[in-house]
Amino acid sequence: MQKYIKLNLHYLGKSKKHQIFRVKNKWDKSLEKITNKPVFTEEFSEVGKIIEIFGPEELPFISMKISPKKEFNLNDNLYAKMR
Repeated sequence: MQKYIKLNLHYLGKSKKHQIFRVKNKWDKSLEKITNKPVFTEEFSEVGKIIEIFGPEELPFISMKISPKKEFNLNDNLYAKMR
């Protein structure tokens, strides 16, 4: 069974290759296994994947590679697919 985890993120900006987000609320350390997992919008449209989780343990930053030609609001709710 596939499970979707809601990512409670705030968009910060763009680095050279990735979009950078910050966790809004206290981070569940068990979610660190979402690295390299696909990311979806509420409409289940895949928009990219999580490249790296870094920074403070309680409120980390998340680096996400957005798929080319994918349009979505960067402040929308995003979900990671767990397998």
